[in-house]
Amino acid sequence: MVKIKAAVAREFGADLSIEELDLSAPRAGEVEVTLAACAICHSDISFIDGGWGGTLPAVYGHEAAGTITSVGAGVNRFQKGERVIVTLIRSCGSCPSCAGGRPTGCETDVDTFQGGPLREPGGGAVLQAMNCGAFAEKVVVDQSQIVAIGDTIPMEAAALIACGVITGVGAVVNAANLRAGQDVVVIGAGGVGLNAIQGARIAGARRVVAVDMSEEKLAIAREFGATNGVLATQDKPWRSAIAAMGRGADAVIVTVGAIPAYDQAPRYLASGGKVIMVGMPHSGAMSTYEPVMLAATGQGMVGSKMGDVVIQRDIPWMVDLYEQGRLKLDELISGRWSLEEINDAIADTKTGSAKRNVIVF
Repeated sequence: MVKIKAAVAREFGADLSIEELDLSAPRAGEVEVTLAACAICHSDISFIDGGWGGTLPAVYGHEAAGTITSVGAGVNRFQKGERVIVTLIRSCGSCPSCAGGRPTGCETDVDTFQGGPLREPGGGAVLQAMNCGAFAEKVVVDQSQIVAIGDTIPMEAAALIACGVITGVGAVVNAANLRAGQDVVVIGAGGVGLNAIQGARIAGARRVVAVDMSEEKLAIAREFGATNGVLATQDKPWRSAIAAMGRGADAVIVTVGAIPAYDQAPRYLASGGKVIMVGMPHSGAMSTYEPVMLAATGQGMVGSKMGDVVIQRDIPWMVDLYEQGRLKLDELISGRWSLEEINDAIADTKTGSAKRNVIVF
């Protein structure tokens, strides 16, 4: 066991408390990573606020990067001293989803509460939320969750790749299978939305239309590759988007968890187009569609978890794009905060103005 400082959730909707916890040594197949940075994702906030239920006490945080400081038995792909990105994508490698090349849907349950690596000083269990528990100085995770990144990319930029970047870029490249010359609408120009816009630009989209409630965020979206911006507050915004493209969209990427966005998403589509559902509303929230329209026009809707990525394949590619200057990461960072400032960083993220706030250790 080693002592670490972590931000602990003890009550849904309340501030996190900075506490000292015990972290167990890595077991077979696991690695200990001393973190340099962990970004704040809206999924963390939804869990902290109780939007999806869960177990407490818990340590959240799942968008991280750091250096391996210990390895368990059987770890042969990584070694101490390597710089790595830490993701929540834990893959058993043998269940139907993993064996079928879809590790984001791994069907093997792992006990990260009683069987996890975090303990209170008195011995009580603390949930390692989302397989990471990265609002902490160190984590112990399965080796399937990490990717080595070399020495050139800054840790703060690398951390963003672990969730927001792979989710946004992957939704376009993997889930939508976008081809060069096709048209894309991205609903929501926050952290994930900006990366979906980048993914569409990188994939060679003809038009990339950003839809958001804020003129300021639409301006930022253009910096990341949007060709057009549409205010979601206007009456029937899909009409403006279709006018900008000259037709409906081949793909509509919904990156926000707002029900009105989901209700309206099919209206942006061209015949044969599809909605990629990325943003996650709170449990119990319901959306409605007119299915006859989707059936008659050959349209579709599909969920995309973590951009349907295979991290050992996709993350090195994204790091390389960053190093070439083709993938913007530094520009996504709105603020840098210490662990002790995490509640202020979360409050700032909730305002909707931040692209990504990063906890720096």
